[in-house]
Amino acid sequence: MGQQSLIYSFVARGSVVLAEYTEFTGNFTTIAAQCLQKLPSSNNKFTYNCDGHTFNYLVENGFTYCVVAAESAGRQIPIAYLERIKDDFNKRYGGGKAATAVANGLNREFGPKLKDHMKYCVDHPEEINKLAKVKAQITEVKGVMMENIEKVLDRGEKIELLVDKTDNLRSQVSPRFQDTGNKNEKKDVASEHEDETDSRGDPRCHSPHHIFIYLSWFQVYLSRLGMSLETFLMSCGS
Repeated sequence: MGQQSLIYSFVARGSVVLAEYTEFTGNFTTIAAQCLQKLPSSNNKFTYNCDGHTFNYLVENGFTYCVVAAESAGRQIPIAYLERIKDDFNKRYGGGKAATAVANGLNREFGPKLKDHMKYCVDHPEEINKLAKVKAQITEVKGVMMENIEKVLDRGEKIELLVDKTDNLRSQVSPRFQDTGNKNEKKDVASEHEDETDSRGDPRCHSPHHIFIYLSWFQVYLSRLGMSLETFLMSCGS
């Protein structure tokens, strides 16, 4: 990669440039400053194209990291460079004098670091590209994990709702199944509900009594398998 792929860089607090570095002359410094004034304050990455150059910005926690690059440099190298100088800057000045430094107040200290990181990224494009691919894969995996977690949480809410309804049914039918000392009476009541049919000959299993009976039986069956109702429903949805 050519020496002119990364051209100019700075770190700013708001609109105040604290440190900058370039070996070239041109109006790119003016354009970069104009873009800085128009950047949203939210944490994000931004790239603008102008006259064969890209103006790349990383905004985080009130600080802006910028690098101007040739379009031929692509996007991975400039973004990787911004991540490197952001991490280095935070290690050196996080919570320290960066919050109160005046314009160009960190130029002597951090300007040479901008140069070092620029040289490293220019001299090691293959390593930068590999790291970018790994980060992209990690981001993708995190996205899939979060999506799966959200699905599980969504099912969990539905399961809790079902359990709540089951508890309500239990309270509705419990008077009919209270222990009166006559076990045969309980058995007769259960048999009565199991034998009921409508005019089409189908079991009337839509009443609260039937739902409770069948759910209770099913929970007993699942417990013998070492599985809870919640676990069973989750496995059905996965």
